[in-house]
Amino acid sequence: MNTLLAGTVLPSGQTFQLVQGDITAETTDAIVNAANPALRHGAGVAGAILRRGGAVIQQESDAWVQEHGPVSHAAPAWTSGGALPCRYVIHAVGPVWGDAQKTGAGGDEDAKLAASVTGCLSVAERLGLESLSLPAISTGVFGFPRERAADVILTAASDYFSANPKSGLKQVRLVLYDASTLDAFLRIWHDHFDA
Repeated sequence: MNTLLAGTVLPSGQTFQLVQGDITAETTDAIVNAANPALRHGAGVAGAILRRGGAVIQQESDAWVQEHGPVSHAAPAWTSGGALPCRYVIHAVGPVWGDAQKTGAGGDEDAKLAASVTGCLSVAERLGLESLSLPAISTGVFGFPRERAADVILTAASDYFSANPKSGLKQVRLVLYDASTLDAFLRIWHDHFDA
């Protein structure tokens, strides 16, 4: 069972919550999958979503990529929730930390992560959703430092709702699984909302 650890109501009226637990158990209208551009769901959050949601999620993901091409940071894909308790899965591509140093391409990871979060909120809005659950995008195998990611994610969501105060999206939940990620996000949460 997922446990609510912190919550706030943003000036624009949306409820923002920090939750410890399993994102595949969330009953929000949609959950966000931390995906790769080809939507090949193997490990981490993506693997858990596929195992619980069923093969239909991979099938719909493959069809999405075939029709639209690889998924970008700013324009997430979406599929049905399959057997999950949510209606949709929004597939967000976060940045790989240090990719510019490894490959000579990329860089500006903070802006890419912010674009990924903003993209998820925009997709949820276009789909007419009222609630959304996000994981700690890019902090797993993509290696984004947790506290830095927390600051970017919280700022991006707050900025989105400041710019869109009449959003129909009323509840956003950050769902974190492991203790080290949770501790990092809690520290940054308190800096953002309890200062």
